[in-house]
Amino acid sequence: VEIIKQANEGIVAVGDLFSAGEYFLTELMFSAEIMQGIMKKVEPLLLESGAVQQSAGTVIIGTVAGDIHDIGKNIVINLLSSNGFKVIDLGVDVSAEKFVEAVKKNDDAKVLGLSALLNSTYPEMKTVIDALKEAGLRDKVKVIIGGTICTEVVREFTGADAFATDAVTGVNFAKEVYA
Repeated sequence: VEIIKQANEGIVAVGDLFSAGEYFLTELMFSAEIMQGIMKKVEPLLLESGAVQQSAGTVIIGTVAGDIHDIGKNIVINLLSSNGFKVIDLGVDVSAEKFVEAVKKNDDAKVLGLSALLNSTYPEMKTVIDALKEAGLRDKVKVIIGGTICTEVVREFTGADAFATDAVTGVNFAKEVYA
């Protein structure tokens, strides 16, 4: 538990430095890989000892249909995991139907993250949110869109609750939702 605590403090510090423009994407990605390596070695020991961390909440995340980029999504997943969140990763090129199904299956999820790198996916983000409305699930989750292409204008167009252009903003949003 102490190892995870110290590693988490380190990755959060790296995320803060990235957000401040003092670190680059490569440092953020490298720290996320280090954290994954640590977790692979420490998780079995935690399960064995019964000292598994309390979950901070559940987040569903995926890259929307029409886009296969996942570097940013994977960084967000690593940061969420290192902050105690259970993350359900739907992968890339995810249809609106798959997002809706994931929200239906995971009653405990309060956050849905839609990731994209291509600006041609704006309409797909809106399609996902409209599909949530049609399924009667829109009020169940807070939706954050993420990627370097996201802006307040895109957030308004899609109907999302928030947007993030960096991983730390996404993690902070999840923390606020579960606060």
